[in-house]
Amino acid sequence: MIRVLLADDQSLVRAGFRALLDAQPDIEVAGEAADGDQAVRAVRELRPDVVLMDIRMPLLDGLAATRRITEDAALGQVKVVMLTTFELDEYVFEAIRSGASGFLVKDTEPEELLRAVRSVVGGDALLSPGVTRRLIAEFAARSKEPAAGDALAELTEREREVMALVGIGLSNEEIARRLVVSPLTAKTHVSRTMVKLGARDRAQLVVLAYESGLVRPGWLG
Repeated sequence: MIRVLLADDQSLVRAGFRALLDAQPDIEVAGEAADGDQAVRAVRELRPDVVLMDIRMPLLDGLAATRRITEDAALGQVKVVMLTTFELDEYVFEAIRSGASGFLVKDTEPEELLRAVRSVVGGDALLSPGVTRRLIAEFAARSKEPAAGDALAELTEREREVMALVGIGLSNEEIARRLVVSPLTAKTHVSRTMVKLGARDRAQLVVLAYESGLVRPGWLG
């Protein structure tokens, strides 16, 4: 059973999500929070698998709450999906830097929300359809200069290649076609790269690809 925490300051939004999620045989709502501070406390108490976190909330916003959750080693298995009214919210990029597994717009289709919850539990980054490359292009424009030293020293040449393809927004299936390997092999390379670099999920791997200098702005073509 996938346990979900709902964090949104609008009770009607939480009620709508609860009705949808609780109707699924493999998902249950573990709890709710009306602000970021409540969300952090609830995560520590309930240890949900996934948090659906609104970005704009009182007392402590979703961005700060996400950072507190992802920086707590004891909560390493908790995945955070940011919820926003706009596809390219100004806070989304920093949220992914902070460890969020992706984001969804609030008016997303119910099937997409359910797919999101199930996907992030499996370690996939989740972004609203069609947003991935735009998000990466925007992140690239804002990214810092690569850190000194070789942060990718532990990776094999193939793993670096795969990480670069993840960094420009390719899915496992697209990576498999590019490298002429099976999707399962591509997924294995991605997973091993994440483990070696200590990345929580695919979204953080994208951030590391830019911060390490493996991928540079302008490579999207």
